[in-house]
Amino acid sequence: MHTPGTTHVSSTRSSTRESGLIFLVAAGLLWGTGGLLGTLLGEATGLGPAAIAVYRIGIGGLLLIAALAAAHRPLPRGRAVARRLIAVGALAAGFQACYFTAVSLTSVSLATLVTIGSAPAMVLVGEQLTGRRRIDLRSVSVLGLAVVGLILLVGFPAAGTQPAHALAGLLFALASAASFATFTLICAVPVPGLNGMATTAYGFTLGAVLLAPVALLSGGLGFDVDLTSVLLLLALGAIPTALAYVCFFRGLVRVRAATAALTALLEPLTGAVLGAIFLGDRLGLIGWLGAIVLGAAVVLGAMAERSGRRSPGAPDPVPVPEGF
Repeated sequence: MHTPGTTHVSSTRSSTRESGLIFLVAAGLLWGTGGLLGTLLGEATGLGPAAIAVYRIGIGGLLLIAALAAAHRPLPRGRAVARRLIAVGALAAGFQACYFTAVSLTSVSLATLVTIGSAPAMVLVGEQLTGRRRIDLRSVSVLGLAVVGLILLVGFPAAGTQPAHALAGLLFALASAASFATFTLICAVPVPGLNGMATTAYGFTLGAVLLAPVALLSGGLGFDVDLTSVLLLLALGAIPTALAYVCFFRGLVRVRAATAALTALLEPLTGAVLGAIFLGDRLGLIGWLGAIVLGAAVVLGAMAERSGRRSPGAPDPVPVPEGF
């Protein structure tokens, strides 16, 4: 028998998960614009991938700091806040640096496949080790389907890569995935006084500072400034960075961390579709099949989240007041 109080709690949890899923889907779709905007920015300025990453997270962070200042939001304080922001900044910089190193050693397809494909699995294992969630057959099946779709979408790496470079690239791609997985697991636990917007603002600004030396050593940060480059920089900082990560953080505290990592697979899916539409990229039949399979995996993951299946004794995600 369900008491009125039990029904209310169940309804609240269901509403919390659904709102979290909406935020995470929005984040994945917004992330997907990053490839298009980054490509256009690179063509307009000649900047390398590492420099574009620095500008992306740096401008995104500064835009949010400006928004927080305009809203008269106080600067978050406290040791727990400082530790979280340092962790976010370091992990964001580490993710970007390792990913672009993997690309330089192997190929975009291999780096994307290993990084984006293995991160959800790492989060799933992390939840198992921390007692947040038990690994079940349904989760493994959905993840396997997602990896198959990702392989079909991005394709297999081209042959001819030197074995030493391939191995080093694989290790850097796994390090990138581990950074994102750790980032997701850590940020799934809210810190009092620190919402998603402030986390993105201050954490990513710090991450840009940490990543800047890598960009300086791999081509520099300078370029000829014009209206097109400025607009592209602002768009890259605002859409797939500031807005996307605010949505990600808001959704992350409402659902399982593994579900949040799975929705990140919407990034290559959206990026591939946008590339086909605006850049003339050709996916082919296999690529479109991969897009459908990958999309189906994300839908199945969302359905599993909505069903509310979780390990006995595992805490439910709770809504956190986000403020502005």
